[in-house]
Amino acid sequence: MDIFGMSRHGLTTAFEQLAVLGVLVVAFLSLLYAWFLRGSVLKKDKGTEKMQEVWDAIRVGANGYLQRQMKTILPAMAILTVALFLSVITAKPSLEAQREFGHLGEQAVILIVAFGRTIAFILGASFSLIVGQLGMRMAIQASVRSASAARRSFNESLSIAYYAGTITGMLTDGLGLMGGTVIFIIFGRAAPDALLGFGFGGTLLALFMRVGGGIYTKAADVGADLVGKVEKDIPEDDPRNAAVVADLVGDNVGDCAGMAADIFESYEVTIVSALILGLVLYEATGQIVYIVYPLIIRAIGVISSILGTFAVPIWEKFPIKFLRAHDAEESMFRSYEVSSVNTVVFAFLLAIFYAHDWRLGALTALGVALAVAFNPLTSYFTATKRSPVKEIVKSTKTGPATTILSGLSVGMESSVWAVVVIAISFVGALLLYQGDGPTYVLYAVAMIGIGMLSHTGNNVAMDSYGPISDNANGIAEMAWQGLTDPDTLRARQIMADLDAVGNTTKAITKGVAIASAVIAAVSLFASYIADVNRVKPGMLDAIRISDTTVFIGFLLGGALPWLFSSLSIRAVSRAASQIVEEVRKQFRLPGIMEGTVKPDYARVVSISTRSSQKELIPLAVISISMPLVVGLVLGVEALGGFLAGVILSGQLLAVFMANAGGAWDNAKKSIEDEPRDLVANTGKGSERHKAGVVGDTVGDPLKDTAGPALNPMIKVVNLVSLLAAPILVNFTLKSPLGILAVIVLFGGFLWAVWQSKRPVPELE
Repeated sequence: MDIFGMSRHGLTTAFEQLAVLGVLVVAFLSLLYAWFLRGSVLKKDKGTEKMQEVWDAIRVGANGYLQRQMKTILPAMAILTVALFLSVITAKPSLEAQREFGHLGEQAVILIVAFGRTIAFILGASFSLIVGQLGMRMAIQASVRSASAARRSFNESLSIAYYAGTITGMLTDGLGLMGGTVIFIIFGRAAPDALLGFGFGGTLLALFMRVGGGIYTKAADVGADLVGKVEKDIPEDDPRNAAVVADLVGDNVGDCAGMAADIFESYEVTIVSALILGLVLYEATGQIVYIVYPLIIRAIGVISSILGTFAVPIWEKFPIKFLRAHDAEESMFRSYEVSSVNTVVFAFLLAIFYAHDWRLGALTALGVALAVAFNPLTSYFTATKRSPVKEIVKSTKTGPATTILSGLSVGMESSVWAVVVIAISFVGALLLYQGDGPTYVLYAVAMIGIGMLSHTGNNVAMDSYGPISDNANGIAEMAWQGLTDPDTLRARQIMADLDAVGNTTKAITKGVAIASAVIAAVSLFASYIADVNRVKPGMLDAIRISDTTVFIGFLLGGALPWLFSSLSIRAVSRAASQIVEEVRKQFRLPGIMEGTVKPDYARVVSISTRSSQKELIPLAVISISMPLVVGLVLGVEALGGFLAGVILSGQLLAVFMANAGGAWDNAKKSIEDEPRDLVANTGKGSERHKAGVVGDTVGDPLKDTAGPALNPMIKVVNLVSLLAAPILVNFTLKSPLGILAVIVLFGGFLWAVWQSKRPVPELE
């Protein structure tokens, strides 16, 4: 049996060939499920005229941001597309590519790999863009419908918000799985050459969307909170605040579009690294199972995600009483557990009866367990009922300084335990495959990443649910201002409850996203070593930290996440300062505070948009140029040390910022839930509340801008190194061309840092 000539790729059995086709069918079913949910959400009503007016302002602002973003990044993507094509032309094709297409001649092989990688790069970038943009647009459509449904029932409002998030999750699953599988079917053993382009395209787009969306959303949020809550003592989404629409727009472009693209590229990168290492094992053992198994596991995960996400609204009215969920958070976690059990059971069956190696099933289970473990771990450090957040709430009694110090300590501690959990999973991989050799251990780590992201549909659904419910609550607060009838009050409480759950799910999925980024980066790091050795066997058997050049690379790699985060936070601070001044100016206009004059929301949206777009290209240039400079000047082994430094420093810093920010946010919300009594110093408007708002304001750019942006940055650095490895192996710095390349790249790095520090011109 030979379906579409698959036997030439080593797929010799009927099961393997049908299984790979089945993976494509599952990818298509994922997209079909997303289309079904889209129709279900869009059939719901959009509420009152006032609700639709607020919603339309958010929709117009988000669309304007995305249009301007595309104009900024498309020229950069075009330049990188050409550079990627030329990088293949100037390097010798891999041995795998020569074996796959060598019968066509050497020049044909070079052109096939060059065009394949370039087209895959465009495909990966396009898929990442589709996931981010369509996910964001569905989130905007769902928010007003979820708010309207709250007037009827809790379950209907929850279903709309969660199913809209699931659409993004299913797009991530379907497109990621389809892209990787199609590339494997077309290129076979040469698939890694093209898959690198696929992963790089998705990762670079995610970096653009994460950085731009993060700066936008937090600049607006910080500006709105400092003036509205602290200075004017008005509610969070009060329509008199000129920054409130920009804040709601930011939830969509940052938390929906940015997060969706972020997790999508992790989903892409883990399959890229697993297939690269699987190919190494296939070449060594002749067993295609190492390539087919991760593809089938991903398909099983998609089916599990469909089952789990579909069941979320069922748990509240489950026939068996003791299994019935008490709130939205419990419904989501229970459905996640259903998906997890399903994936683990079928992974073991596949490992035993197809791969004849139960350890592969254990690796999948380990990855699923790692994702599940981050739920209670992140929840412990960020949930309002836990002692770390209670400690921050207590510290607000003595002012903003102690509030910030308390939050810093919580974030630092949480980062340590996150690394410990990841290290334990690596120990599991080591124990299972220690006797088989280092390549097997590295493949085992990649398989943990496959297992961890097998329920990407669930993770993205939970994450997107957060900003959707937040937007729905904001629309409700703005549109129902002054209404006190029982139905409205009940609907307001439903929206507040769903929004509170959304804060928790966002924090948890951020933890999963960061952990998955580290797993993916470690897998890419292993792929980098394997790739160098494929070009020149034995050149990089180990990274020796005792080597001075390697240690220099390690130091520089550890410094990069700090520079990247510094520039991101600086960008938020600059933009927020402009927004604060603008909101203050508008509050001084007659009629604004009285509610008789409508603020100029569009002006604040313009400030946020312009500020965020300014940072996109410089931060991307820093991420691309620095590893190339290190590799060209210090060599491939030093670049390996550089990658290790980026991964370690980036992981610790990202978790610290995400959890510290989440803890400050929930500490503020805890105080807001207290009865308002200014004499007793409790509730909104109290001095404790003002200290909490300051802590939350400091944490906002950490948890929603700098921290999440490190995820794609870490993977961009690793992928750039992987792509450049064949050139770096044979590079000599003594040639005029080599010196020129270093000067240009280092000059680009300096320009990017200078550009990021320039202030944004004031609006006229």
